[in-house]
Amino acid sequence: MMKATEFEFRHRSILNLIQFWLAFQAYVFDHSNVVWSFFPWDNPRGAVAARLIFLFGGLLVGAGAVIRTWATAYLGPQVVFDLKMHSERLVADGPYRHVRNPLYLGSLLLCIGLGLLANRAGFLILVGAATIRILRLIGREEENLQRQQGERFLNFAHLVPRLLPSLVARIPAGEIEPRWGEAFLAEMWMWGFFATMVGFTITLRPSVARTLGLLSAAVWVIQRAANQWVKAKKV
Repeated sequence: MMKATEFEFRHRSILNLIQFWLAFQAYVFDHSNVVWSFFPWDNPRGAVAARLIFLFGGLLVGAGAVIRTWATAYLGPQVVFDLKMHSERLVADGPYRHVRNPLYLGSLLLCIGLGLLANRAGFLILVGAATIRILRLIGREEENLQRQQGERFLNFAHLVPRLLPSLVARIPAGEIEPRWGEAFLAEMWMWGFFATMVGFTITLRPSVARTLGLLSAAVWVIQRAANQWVKAKKV
């Protein structure tokens, strides 16, 4: 399986930002939204069809927010946002009973949903690049987990699917107490992007999506910077 480099893992947040920037910069060459290309919303029928598609995208982003918040509650924000890879312990509780990589699953759903706000090229950049990067990051993390956890991880990987979740829990519940307050705070940016999709679905106004999206991205950047600052203070 393809694996990310150490540089890709440590700078995954910056690479995410670059990916999103490139996707929406594609509007410079093509001003037509990907949904508009098939369902122009300058008429009542087209507006209804477009809203249904953007509603679906919003549901994907909302599902991604739920999954990421659930996973962060069990894994902990300090691990989720750390630049260092953590494979000294194997978390197999909460959403990890259904899918091995719930955080990456949530991020992929975010890219698909938000991709509907981009043009055709931007959608391909968001979804295609996200899929490749996520698979590479999973490859690197799971290699480290196998190296450090050995047979325990192999048994876990045999029972729990990598990225396509099982509706039924594949392993028994553990004893980890989820920290919901910290998780919701850490994933506030994801809920901001969900609000972005909802706002645009209702109004079909690009200015609404632009404002809410930029605010959510700003929260994302601030939270990661604050996390690194707190970690540096503890050293």
